[in-house]
Amino acid sequence: MSPTSEIRVMAELTLLGAIWGGSFLLMRVAAPEFGPLALVELRLVFGALVLLPFVYRARTALSGRWPALFAIAMVNSAIPFLLFAWATAVAPAAISAIANSMTALFAALFAGWMFGDRLGRRRAIGLVAGVAGVIVMAGVPMAGVPVGWAALAATLAALCYGMAGNLVRRHLAGLPPIALGGATLSCSAIVLMPLAIWHWPDGPITTTAWGSAITLGVLCTGIAYAFLFRLLDRIGATRTATVTYLVPLFGVAWAWVVLGEPLTPATMVAGLLILGGVALSQSREKPSAAGDDAAVR
Repeated sequence: MSPTSEIRVMAELTLLGAIWGGSFLLMRVAAPEFGPLALVELRLVFGALVLLPFVYRARTALSGRWPALFAIAMVNSAIPFLLFAWATAVAPAAISAIANSMTALFAALFAGWMFGDRLGRRRAIGLVAGVAGVIVMAGVPMAGVPVGWAALAATLAALCYGMAGNLVRRHLAGLPPIALGGATLSCSAIVLMPLAIWHWPDGPITTTAWGSAITLGVLCTGIAYAFLFRLLDRIGATRTATVTYLVPLFGVAWAWVVLGEPLTPATMVAGLLILGGVALSQSREKPSAAGDDAAVR
């Protein structure tokens, strides 16, 4: 890859990290007014609208796979989106942004369980470090606000993401990736629509909240999905996975700059533990003298 192409890739990865990091800021702004269900429905609808052309183009490939798509959509988008929306409504956005980086660790854990992929010492240690980071984050109030339940909800959302990737690998392999993303968003929107209508807020919604919700759906969901799969096609999954390190950094930074959320020592310690665990889990395992038997399964 030429130096110019390398710079372009790094710029695109940084931009994607900034977009996804901003999603937690937008949820923090919009969730208190819309409530989790209404906000998630808007996010799903606007995100799906962006990707519907890809879904239509792949309609033949998707035919007959809709029962699996509806089931996996619940784990891939509906449930984690709801958990993140609730967490950001009751606690600072940095909590969800940091917990989100646990996705890579959970994905490795489920890959070992579902496919027999070796977890390895480094991933096992990384998982322990990540869990320790969540415990630190959950145990210390931020700006006087208890965040334990929000940290747990955000961590469960990351667990859903880690599970969903492996479910797609097992049940939906071979489908066009962008169309698959649009299909799961559409399925989730259909399932949650009655609940969202039932729980639609009674009072007026500010322009700021509406703008945040629409941006969350169009930019941070629809366009970001297409952007992600473009990078996957160009540089592969391993390099694209480095965006995992950037999302929480941008999430915390946006919340600090725009919302004035404090960057507490507990947040920094938790972030270092989780990101360090993710970095360790992404590094290559060195072959041991005893062979692969040392791997943790």
